[in-house]
Amino acid sequence: MATMTAAQRRAEERIAYDAYLAACPSRRVLDRIGDKWVSLVLVALAGGPLRYAEVGRAVPGASEKMLTQTLRALERDGLVARTVTPAVPVRVDYALTAVGKSLVGLIGVIKQWAEENMDGIEAAREEYDGRE
Repeated sequence: MATMTAAQRRAEERIAYDAYLAACPSRRVLDRIGDKWVSLVLVALAGGPLRYAEVGRAVPGASEKMLTQTLRALERDGLVARTVTPAVPVRVDYALTAVGKSLVGLIGVIKQWAEENMDGIEAAREEYDGRE
C-alpha cells in the first residue's frame, strides 16, 4: 500500500466533494435544494413548527404526494425534524433543524435577489420572446 503525502491527501479530499463531478455527494444536496417545493417548504417552516395541513396551506399548488415526498426527503437530509405526539388524532409537527435554519437564511437572500431583479428579468424575457 503506497503512502500519500499530506498534499496528496488534501488534493483527494478536494476532489471528493466537487459538485461538478456526477458522483459527488454534494451534487445530490444541490439537486435537493434546487427543487422548487423544497425552498417553499423550508421558508414556510421558517416561522416555526407546522402541522402537515398547515404546511400544505402555506405551499399552495403542491399536491399531497409532492408535499409528503418533499417533507420525507428534507427529514432524511436532516433539514427538517418530524415530531409525532400521541393524541387522537395523532399530531405530527414539522420543524427546521439547525442545518435547515442555516439554509433558510441563504434562500432568503436568493428570494430577495429575485424580487429585486424580477422587473429586469421580465423585460429580458419579453425582449427575447419578441425576437423569436
